[in-house]
Amino acid sequence: MAVTLPTVAEELLSEMAAAVRESARIPDEHLLSLKFIFGASAIPALDLVDRQSITLISSPSGRHVYQVLGSAGKTYTCLASCHYCPCPAFAFSVLRKNDSLLCKHLLAVYLSQIMGTCQQLSVSDNQLTEILLTEEEQEHKGAVF
Repeated sequence: MAVTLPTVAEELLSEMAAAVRESARIPDEHLLSLKFIFGASAIPALDLVDRQSITLISSPSGRHVYQVLGSAGKTYTCLASCHYCPCPAFAFSVLRKNDSLLCKHLLAVYLSQIMGTCQQLSVSDNQLTEILLTEEEQEHKGAVF
């Protein structure tokens, strides 16, 4: 079973993608809707997209992840297929409090896909595995058990 965003969020992202295909820009009304639906994550996510902070990392086996260079200089490895980011804001606001749909890093991933601004990096399957294992080790270092 695929994990999906609420219908209104999916529809907005779909409408934004269509607008970009037609006019190479996002209309103001979509930006207002983005702020309404995604709240405080919207503006920082757009800033990450403007700074081209999102990299799609893919391997020959077809696996892929996104790395987002956050505003504080830390890199987060995001899994867009299951709407997951290892950042503290995702853990607290999305998972724990359930008061946000996405963190700014994941929203930036979706916006960069729409706008075609993802950096591209091809790596070997072993390198991608190392990226994922390194991310997991970093997550466990900061965890309190």
